Amino acid sequence: MAKINRDTISVNDCQILAHYKFEADQYILTLESQEISQATRPGQFVHLSVSGMLAMRRPISLMSVDKDNGTFDLLYKIVGEGTRQLAERKIGDIVSVIGPIGNGFEVTENKIPLLIGGGVGMPPIIAMAQELKGNSLYKPYVILGSEVPFPFDASESKLNGYQSTKFHTMPLLEEWGIPCGLASLQNYDGVYQGYVTGLAKDFLDSLSSDDLSNVEIYTCGPHPMLEAVSKLASEYSIPCQASFEEFMACAVGGCAGCVVEVQTENGPAMKRVCVDGPVFEAQSVFNDFG
Repeated sequence: MAKINRDTISVNDCQILAHYKFEADQYILTLESQEISQATRPGQFVHLSVSGMLAMRRPISLMSVDKDNGTFDLLYKIVGEGTRQLAERKIGDIVSVIGPIGNGFEVTENKIPLLIGGGVGMPPIIAMAQELKGNSLYKPYVILGSEVPFPFDASESKLNGYQSTKFHTMPLLEEWGIPCGLASLQNYDGVYQGYVTGLAKDFLDSLSSDDLSNVEIYTCGPHPMLEAVSKLASEYSIPCQASFEEFMACAVGGCAGCVVEVQTENGPAMKRVCVDGPVFEAQSVFNDFG
């Protein structure tokens, strides 16, 4: 993976421009910062203060940026006291944000990116889709999975892509011209009934051998999902970049509280998800599939 210079990390006072609430305590937060919007790469995250009452910041992945207007969007879900207090912040409030942090996804020469996001792991995948939009060299296909209502109004797709008209899509991806399928076990209308890996397998099986050789998987989500996607990639001999979600304290590499074991040329090593990741080659972490 390409390494991101830590000198790009900055501390910014960002004004809240929008704060939308969705079902299942999910929120999309729009913040203003020229520095972060210009410097960020897909797969990176920010570390932000949630209120004046809690000293510890919270890491949240970047979902999309608007470089022209100097803004960026975050998707988060209330999972504890910190995110509960963040949800109470209002338009016009100022939030202290450190970022962008970490090593993001690396765009390779593989021409068919398969982007797979689950739950609050969707934002880095949407950010990667934004990076690829409008580039005629690539033909991305996005799969988003959720076991709670999706944090957007899913709608029918009119794009010509793999099963794009069969499943509902994320309107933002439709606007970008990127085909998308949604997956869940909750029997939502217009959604593939099963795991993201099931829909991904259907997609891979639809490809010719030549196209299959041009696929690379980019994924983010809960650990069991990442392991399942990594196993799928191994079965099809496809490279896979995975963005990991871990609890973090400092989030800038000082405390080593977010380490994972990664296989390297010199044997196993403990790597910090915050600055050595959060994106790793999936097989360097999940390497016991035989």
